[in-house]
Amino acid sequence: MARIMEPLARKIFKGVLAAELVGVAGAYCLFKKMHSSQDFRQTMSKKFPFILEVYYKSIEQSGMYGVREKDEEKWLTSKN
Repeated sequence: MARIMEPLARKIFKGVLAAELVGVAGAYCLFKKMHSSQDFRQTMSKKFPFILEVYYKSIEQSGMYGVREKDEEKWLTSKN
């Protein structure tokens, strides 16, 4: 019975590993897009504000301050 489960366990492990790699790659692409485009961050603030909050907190943890304030300032001036 154990020999039958080994191939199944390997397939499950490979599937989980592949899903994690896709997730990490997707998160990296999303972070890169948010980091390079203020307009994209504005779109994210409207559709997915919780994701934008995670972005702001992560860059503040890395020592980059002022991005949130610059975004809010630009968005307020563009509304007027």
